[in-house]
Amino acid sequence: MNAVAAISRATRTLRHKAATPAGMIPQIRRPEFDFPADMPKYWWDNNPAKTLLLAALSSSFPPGERFFIDSVRYYQDRITDPELQQAIRGFIGQEAHHSKEHKALNGRLQEQGIDLARLESEILDFMNWMRKHFSPERQLAHTVAVEHFTALMAEEFLLKYNALDEMDPRIAPIWAWHAIEESEHKAVAFDVYKSIGGSELVRLSEMLVVSVVFPIFSGIHLVQLMKEDGQLGNLKAWGSLANFMWGKPGVLRKLLPSYFRYYSPAFHPWNHDARWLVEKAKRKWLKPNS
Repeated sequence: MNAVAAISRATRTLRHKAATPAGMIPQIRRPEFDFPADMPKYWWDNNPAKTLLLAALSSSFPPGERFFIDSVRYYQDRITDPELQQAIRGFIGQEAHHSKEHKALNGRLQEQGIDLARLESEILDFMNWMRKHFSPERQLAHTVAVEHFTALMAEEFLLKYNALDEMDPRIAPIWAWHAIEESEHKAVAFDVYKSIGGSELVRLSEMLVVSVVFPIFSGIHLVQLMKEDGQLGNLKAWGSLANFMWGKPGVLRKLLPSYFRYYSPAFHPWNHDARWLVEKAKRKWLKPNS
């Protein structure tokens, strides 16, 4: 009988799901960033591997965030909750500005000889392939999965482990702003997906797809950029990046528990409440009244 009661309690605990905090509406900001001509080429820790990894990710933002916006907007007219409608508008506004500002950053990096235009074109082709072959539900599930990845990376990688302090002070603010807003809107696509009755099988299977595609694209593009830049044999740079990711502090290694929580029936992005971390980052990186 005690065993039955224990199982019952465990089941109730499993079924308990966090929810987006009331009033958590993503704030649309319109910052202006300056990327001067004398900005160093390796602006993260003077390390080509670290810098070019983020450059590769930046190349994916303009086409990727347009895809995310479209996948959420497709279901917008089905949402009856007024607060979630507000959150959707905030999500769309934030993602649109991310695309705009990273387009400007990518242009500066292109001028420095980092060929991000080619990478952006490849990502756009992949997004268009998904638009053609994936159902709207799976497209939204893809957005939900990638938003989980980006929120974890933003909160733990950029904000918690002080990677921003290692960057050139003229470029760190764009990554801080982006990370803050990724955390603010991390549950919007998920809440839309749940509201429209999205399939759990599709949600989980699409995370498996993202878990393969995201590292492959990022890894291939990083290797390509390192090769084009004549840094492919820079073992010191590779070792520093590997140590940051898997050694000490080992940010990717430490993200694994949060990643695997996605597969729980009780998962909700706000199970991991990092508002304290975001508020700390806002005080440090955002201008007053922004």
